[in-house]
Amino acid sequence: MTQLIATSSHTAIVGAGVTGVSVARFLARRGQRFTLLDTCVDHPKRAELESEFGKNRVFFGPLNVEQLARAEEVVVSPGVPLSTPELQQARNAGARVVGDIDLFVHYAKAPIVAITGSNAKSTVTTLVGEMARDAGVKVAVGGNLGTPAMDLLADDIELYVLELSSFQLEGVPKLGAKVATILNISADHMDRYPDLPTYHQTKLRVYYGAQQVVYNSQSVLTQPPMSAGAVPITFGGRAEFRRFGTIEEDDGTWLAWQLDPLMPASELKIKGKHNIDNALAALALGYAAELPIDSMLETLRRFPGLPHRCEWVAEIDGVNYFNDSKGTNVGAAIAAIQGLAPAEGKVVLIAGGEPKGADFSELRKPVEKSVRCAVLIGRAAEQLAQVLADRTDLQFAESLTDAVEQVRTRAEPGDVVLLSPACASFDMFTDYRDRGDQFRRAVEALS
Repeated sequence: MTQLIATSSHTAIVGAGVTGVSVARFLARRGQRFTLLDTCVDHPKRAELESEFGKNRVFFGPLNVEQLARAEEVVVSPGVPLSTPELQQARNAGARVVGDIDLFVHYAKAPIVAITGSNAKSTVTTLVGEMARDAGVKVAVGGNLGTPAMDLLADDIELYVLELSSFQLEGVPKLGAKVATILNISADHMDRYPDLPTYHQTKLRVYYGAQQVVYNSQSVLTQPPMSAGAVPITFGGRAEFRRFGTIEEDDGTWLAWQLDPLMPASELKIKGKHNIDNALAALALGYAAELPIDSMLETLRRFPGLPHRCEWVAEIDGVNYFNDSKGTNVGAAIAAIQGLAPAEGKVVLIAGGEPKGADFSELRKPVEKSVRCAVLIGRAAEQLAQVLADRTDLQFAESLTDAVEQVRTRAEPGDVVLLSPACASFDMFTDYRDRGDQFRRAVEALS
């Protein structure tokens, strides 16, 4: 087994964001030697970090290869690609280059439910955490969502539920989760990965060493390698052997395990066809983690969903407004359009932002089928317009407030107004939360 940071005489931590700082604090509590490095000279918390850890432990500016090479281990924050030349040189000099999740796995004493995918990770992770909590399990939830993994470590935890990004999985040789899943795969972060197969292979690392694997029966790309885990449990589509799916009864669609009906889909508090799949995924993961089904169903009846993820904002003049600001890639936008498209009426879409190297062509069919009009914002507006020009009516807006004012004039009673950008937010906003909050305020101003 690779010798981990527990016995390293010196560790370099690259990246002074929330993840890097969580690692530094962990090592500081253990009295271990480390240096924290960040390339941002004007880091907003520079003085605070220098005060907390000491100026001789914190360095801001270009990465120093000699400094990295002197460390036995280099812990890299998710936002820093492992392909960074200085990290490659440190590895060639003999340093072990890992991520915080590799460190977390070494110290975690409780089983891990590991959840990744291009979309819906946060919803499903939070939902499984709520299911465990409602079942009386002492659970810690975080990772890419909310609390950094290293800050979750505690001796009394009985189960960890982790959302993991592809960036985090890059630095994990063998995760060894109790339960692992890929919820779905669609092109994302193509500004970091050369192609979809490379991104896909990175996601597959979540299955390495898993005791039980769960995958999406509707997506071949989520299937684990043949050697990974025990007999898999699947979710999605029609219920069948070892699958959480749906069945049709006289009173409508039901969630089911194999062929046993569990609850009507209409009793879910989270709405939309895509949220049926999210509920099924959470049930499959909870079942694999040995949570009681009856308790999980009660959680589903109460769970309201997360902010900025197909979040209902208001109904104005017969039109429902939804905030899906977390829809930062094409796959997420497609899921939101298809999931929220009304049986009678159309979607009026607000999309655009920082494109992240995305290919927007997959939006063409769902937009043509379900979207009455698209109002485009941000750097990707022209690129989106070129792709969607012959599929729906297009308009441009200079701001989100302008976009909301425009969609109000285009939406008809029975329609859905949907902010699902298919893009990152940092061209116009602080983050996706800021974008969603501004959308909510603009909609509330209408009423």
